[in-house]
Amino acid sequence: MLSAEIVRAQGIDIMGIFFETPFFSSKRAVISAGSMNLPFKVIDITSRHLEVVKRPRHGYGGNMNPCIDCHALMFRIAGELLSREGADFIVTGEVLGQRPMSQNRGSLDLIAKESGFADLVLRPLSARRLPITLPEKKGWINRDLLLDFYGRSRKPQMALARRLGIKDYPAPAGGCLLTEKVFSRRLKDLFDNMDDVLIRDIELLKVGRHFNVGPGAKVVVGRNERENKVIIAHARDRDIVLSVAGIPGPTTLVTGRNPSEFVRIAGSITAAYSDARQDEYVTVKIVSEGESFFIKTAVTEKKDFFSFMI
Repeated sequence: MLSAEIVRAQGIDIMGIFFETPFFSSKRAVISAGSMNLPFKVIDITSRHLEVVKRPRHGYGGNMNPCIDCHALMFRIAGELLSREGADFIVTGEVLGQRPMSQNRGSLDLIAKESGFADLVLRPLSARRLPITLPEKKGWINRDLLLDFYGRSRKPQMALARRLGIKDYPAPAGGCLLTEKVFSRRLKDLFDNMDDVLIRDIELLKVGRHFNVGPGAKVVVGRNERENKVIIAHARDRDIVLSVAGIPGPTTLVTGRNPSEFVRIAGSITAAYSDARQDEYVTVKIVSEGESFFIKTAVTEKKDFFSFMI
């Protein structure tokens, strides 16, 4: 938002681009763009981004976040859009030194170089601390009116936002699920144990409790009514859906290569997380390929299944 305003102040038209994947949503960006009347497009880069997440050339951060490779991909796609959109260069809101992995001087140079459009990547908030870019050399933009922000503090950005009259801006956290510990653990397990990862498999990582119950098999247990609905919405024909008959509790999904082999343990997990009393027997409804059947299972303690939890 700040970079866009700084560049627009020099009479240059800006179009906002948000690269969306299952790991980060454009919802907040749409609001931000609307608040400043910024022309805006959302571009889904999931297929290309997944390859980066699976095999990042420059490795991961603290979790499953391949920040350097991810940023390079985004700049590469932005560069590919230049001629289509009638644009001349790329603007980003990065600040030198703000993030230890992806925004140190070496990483910024590497990201720009690997995008294939290094001379056209302008970082207005730190431009005067960085090498001069082609837009500055050509006189398309006045370098003297750009900034020299540096470091991890957001205070300079917040002060600038006040001066520019920007009041509604996102919190500092990036909102990327790949930086979250639990989600990353689930994603790694998915890549390690599933042959063909689908988008819905990634969407399921965002809800419920997850259990690795056997080779290539996973049990997902809803934690509330909303998650139960999400699980049902993402179920495929070959998946198995379980619930406790007549007692409030979770909707459970068994997915993977051979889900039918794990119905018994999935039924026990479903019963354990229901409202049924411990040690009583309950009836678990099982839906598989459009057919329904029932099994009886004892209600045991949740801790009996903690060793399977992802």
